[in-house]
Amino acid sequence: MKELNVHTANKTIRPEKVIQFGEGNFLRAFVDWIIAAMNEKSDFNGNVVVVQPIEKGMIDSLNKQDCLYHVNLQGIDKGKIVNSYKLIDVISRALNPYVDFDAFMKLAEQPEVRFVISNTTEAGITFDPSCHFEDKPASSYPGKLTQLLYHRFVYFKGDISKGLIIFPCELIFLNGHKLKRIIEQYIDLWNLGNEFKQWFLNSCSVYATLVDRIVPGFPYKEIKQIKESIQYDDNMVVQGETFHLWVIEAPSRVATEFPASQSGLNVLFVPSEEPYHQRKVTLLNGPHTLLSPVAYLSGIDIVRDACQHEIIGKYVHKIIYDELIETLDLPREELLNFADSVWERFVNPFIDHQVTSIMLNACSKFVTRDLPGLKEYMKRKGVLPQGIVLGLAAIIMYYKGGSRSDGTPIVPNDSSSIVDYIKNVWENSTSMKELSVLVLKNKDIWSEDLTEISGLAEQVAAFLELIHNKGMLATVTALVEQ
Repeated sequence: MKELNVHTANKTIRPEKVIQFGEGNFLRAFVDWIIAAMNEKSDFNGNVVVVQPIEKGMIDSLNKQDCLYHVNLQGIDKGKIVNSYKLIDVISRALNPYVDFDAFMKLAEQPEVRFVISNTTEAGITFDPSCHFEDKPASSYPGKLTQLLYHRFVYFKGDISKGLIIFPCELIFLNGHKLKRIIEQYIDLWNLGNEFKQWFLNSCSVYATLVDRIVPGFPYKEIKQIKESIQYDDNMVVQGETFHLWVIEAPSRVATEFPASQSGLNVLFVPSEEPYHQRKVTLLNGPHTLLSPVAYLSGIDIVRDACQHEIIGKYVHKIIYDELIETLDLPREELLNFADSVWERFVNPFIDHQVTSIMLNACSKFVTRDLPGLKEYMKRKGVLPQGIVLGLAAIIMYYKGGSRSDGTPIVPNDSSSIVDYIKNVWENSTSMKELSVLVLKNKDIWSEDLTEISGLAEQVAAFLELIHNKGMLATVTALVEQ
């Protein structure tokens, strides 16, 4: 078995066009994989310089392999099982600004650099007023980026052609809007001047993006087998699902410079990210939240097994295709194609997604992922969506605690105030109707009084009665066979 480096594998030298803040699994299995495809299928011809955004990270491990690594994609694509390997060679080098600040700043002096891409976690796009312009580097990611942009502005004497295109990939709605505001805050805090601010506003573009690919990360269990398959001692292998989606809120001219969509990739340049954000939350995250308590209380622990179950699978299909999809405004064919891809992701034979992990903070997840759909369905159809309501009842039943019929414990994982309140209501209510009203009217749980939704408390109570008397699986069976 060979070591993985430039002496044992091909690595193409290309212009460094992308500065990437972050060296983690997601960016390497998503963005760098996409850039590799762009290099193969278009005239992009660009490499990536990775900047470690925090003091401790993985760039030493990357550099040890000359920034070469494999992406192992697993899943179902158009009904076919995929388990592929691809050598990624687009990262030219990786540097740590905490160790070599000068090398970091010199990136701003490279005329061919055009893009900045980041994934510094949701906590990364924050304004930290304790950062100073003289810090080497500023502790926050937006602070580091402001330092870099200012150096570029000074070095190129305000040349408007040297502005950068910035794609944040952090999982924050309208992430680009937030990052842009924070950079402006640093410009003001550090008194960097109006001339620089105008250069930033007029020459640089910060675009909101939505990214979607499940990336389990390093394959600890299968690494020996994987190394045998690829015949390299690759210690930076990263696994991801076959599905990928990158929505970028930018004009079509940006797609010409960053030709991902022209390379056969699922990368969309759109006027507004919002409908796609809503689509993902509604059709991917929403069903996850609803199916998890229904599946678990039916004796099923894995998302894939729930979807392949004769009864629970019909329930999941109902809430996706008959209810949630009816609440969205994108073209019908586009929604159906996305729903089909969600189903393939749910039944991915390579990912054992525990439903209990999805049940973390299930009440707040229902509020953001499913409550808007429930309201919109009722607004459009004039009736409550029975599948969504059953999922809500299942959450309340799950928070009762105790154990399943097979003896497996039911352990709600949420703030103690929510768990204690719902358990207390279960212990002291004299009827399911009383219980339903007391839980649904608690604004601390749902951010509003859900008993104000016509008929909801009564329908939840009816489902709770059925679950209590006949069991979850029998309740679901009655619903899907109507």
